[in-house]
Amino acid sequence: MKFRLTPLNFATAFFIVLALITWLYKPVSVTGNNLKQWTGTIALVFFFFGIVASFLDLIFRNFFPQTKTLWLVEMSFILLTGVIYLLVRH
Repeated sequence: MKFRLTPLNFATAFFIVLALITWLYKPVSVTGNNLKQWTGTIALVFFFFGIVASFLDLIFRNFFPQTKTLWLVEMSFILLTGVIYLLVRH
């Protein structure tokens, strides 16, 4: 199997690194002062997001074998997810 870099690969790496940083260093900048005792739980949530991003990458790779189409679909998915997050946030 040929290894291809995709946007969801970067998202998976980002979430796993963020989970490790949150779990090991317990940064207040990520969790805030009110949720300082919840850093382990928040780290598990970030780790779960990384696993989901990896699983979605595998699914998209099976449906879109061409790298250009795969990048377009995954970037659209990330953009749509970000827009929905911003709409629900406020």
